[in-house]
Amino acid sequence: MRKNSIKNTRINEEVLHELSNIIRGEIKDPRINEFTSVVAVEVAPDLKTCKAYISVLGDEKSQEDTLAGLKSAQGYIKNLLAKRINLRNTPSITFIMDQSIEYGVQMSHKIEELAASMHHEEEE
Repeated sequence: MRKNSIKNTRINEEVLHELSNIIRGEIKDPRINEFTSVVAVEVAPDLKTCKAYISVLGDEKSQEDTLAGLKSAQGYIKNLLAKRINLRNTPSITFIMDQSIEYGVQMSHKIEELAASMHHEEEE
C-alpha cells in the first residue's frame, strides 16, 4: 500500500475520527485537558504504527500533562481502537504535540500588530 493511497487515506480518516471520540469520551484521566483535539493521524502502510498529532488548548504544563496522560493510556486506547476499527493489525500509537495552531495564532497576532503600527505611522 502506497503512503497516499486511497485506502491509506480512508484508514487515516477513520483512525482520526475514532481516536478523537475515544479521547473525548472514554478516557477518564484527570491529566488530559478537556480541550484536547486530534489534529492529524499518520498510519504506516504496514498498519503497525500510527503517529497521532495532538493539539491542546492551554498552557505548557497542561500540554505536558495531557501528553503524559495519553502516553500512559496508550494500551487502553489501542484496545478500544481495535474494537471499533476492523483492521488486520491495530497500530501502536505515538502521540506527538502539534504546535501549528498555536504558531498560527501567534503569527496572526504579529500580523495584526504590524498592520496596526503601519496604519498608525500613515496617520502621522
